Amino acid sequence: MTDFSSLTLTEVLTGLKAKDFTAVELAGATVSAAEAAQGALNAFTMIDGERAREMAKASDARIAKGEGGALEGAPIAIKDLFAVKGVTTTASSNILAGFKPEYESTVTQNLWDQGAVFFAKTSMDEFAMGSSNETANTGPVINPWRANGSDEKLVPGGSSGGSATALSAGISYGATGTDTGGSIRQPAAFTGLVGVKPTYGRCSRWGVVAFASSLDHPGPFGKTVKDTALLTQVMSGHDPKDSTSYPGAVPDWVSAVGKSVKGLRIGVPKEYRMEGMPAEIETLWSQGVEWLKAAGCEIVDISLPMTKYALPAYYIIAPAEASSNLARYDGMRFGARVEGEDLIDTYEKTRGAGFGQEVQRRILIGTYVLSAGYYDAYYLKALKVRRKIYEDFNEAFEKVDAILTPTTPSAAFAIGSKAKADPIEMYLNDIFTVTANIAGVPAMSVPAGLDAQGLPLGLQVITRALDEETMFKVGAALEDSASFKAKPEKWW
Repeated sequence: MTDFSSLTLTEVLTGLKAKDFTAVELAGATVSAAEAAQGALNAFTMIDGERAREMAKASDARIAKGEGGALEGAPIAIKDLFAVKGVTTTASSNILAGFKPEYESTVTQNLWDQGAVFFAKTSMDEFAMGSSNETANTGPVINPWRANGSDEKLVPGGSSGGSATALSAGISYGATGTDTGGSIRQPAAFTGLVGVKPTYGRCSRWGVVAFASSLDHPGPFGKTVKDTALLTQVMSGHDPKDSTSYPGAVPDWVSAVGKSVKGLRIGVPKEYRMEGMPAEIETLWSQGVEWLKAAGCEIVDISLPMTKYALPAYYIIAPAEASSNLARYDGMRFGARVEGEDLIDTYEKTRGAGFGQEVQRRILIGTYVLSAGYYDAYYLKALKVRRKIYEDFNEAFEKVDAILTPTTPSAAFAIGSKAKADPIEMYLNDIFTVTANIAGVPAMSVPAGLDAQGLPLGLQVITRALDEETMFKVGAALEDSASFKAKPEKWW
């Protein structure tokens, strides 16, 4: 019998086409694996075996006729931020308990149009606000990886930790995520996966529950660079329903994987050498530089001087947009409602009971920085800093084709070790990733090695806007050199 858990998306698609197994068999194995792991990993908000079997049956019929899309028959996990018609969509929040949209997000519709099979929604930090997947209303998601000789439960990263866990544990073959400040790339680094944040506007935000509209980027997780190139290609495309959607055609990124990187200029920004950065991260980064040099790239030292202001600017802009976006959750039209003595009391009780502590914290910060007395001092200044960061990248990309940095300042950490002690310490996990969101440029994390405890670490590739082709080329070159084959030892 086929060991489905070890297969990549590309291998699954090849096997289905060759009729080595059926989509129904694959869907059944996936649903069984998800149900068996849920008690230990807590990766899913819901599992829908019936829908998975129906979609898989339709895929088998198309494959039998020699038809089918680019993802025909492949089970894909969906972050619980994407609307799937008739399926509970909660953003892992009590305030959306029981909400079933009557519409389909554009990204998920693109996946279904190409034959992907839906089997589950994945847990996340509530409203995508978090870096550890500990703020979900259903409790923390557990990373399938463990440190050598330890039973301590680790975070999978956030906010898309459920998607990363489902894929890393060998349950799914691809997964959707959203990246507002690093919420795809950081979980990918923590779980030994490839995670991609495309250019802002490549993937439609229509039907995706909003956190910070100018920073939210839908994107995929994959086991390989080729898998993510295919998923990004399918998920992307112009959408007239999203005014920020890029109107250009979607290039063939799959064909970019494996192409030579000889002659490319790779920038190494000095500002990413942070004080107190673990030696293992520095060593891995240097190793990445050597790998690309050996592949024929030219290494260029560059400066991104506004980097130190990126995190403060992000934690003004993102909460400000969140406080505006989340104003719609008032218990009136959809989601949970707590009855009060009058309208205002109902609003207050609904939002007080519906939103978790981290979401409330960010709404309060956002409302504060947008208030009349502080708008100029905080929000307007943060927008000016954002512009400067964007200009930093533009200037850098006049000299280089891609930028190489670490993805995270550490490997996965223990559940509860940062969230309760100091929220600011948790925010620092996004220090290497937020700049790409602020500038709207594409970035990906590629698994590149293990730390001394046997936990995965990632390297980040950033390229100029709309140049995902170079990003996938460089990412694939790193993947080839790193030859990362490690997988979590099954304990769940």
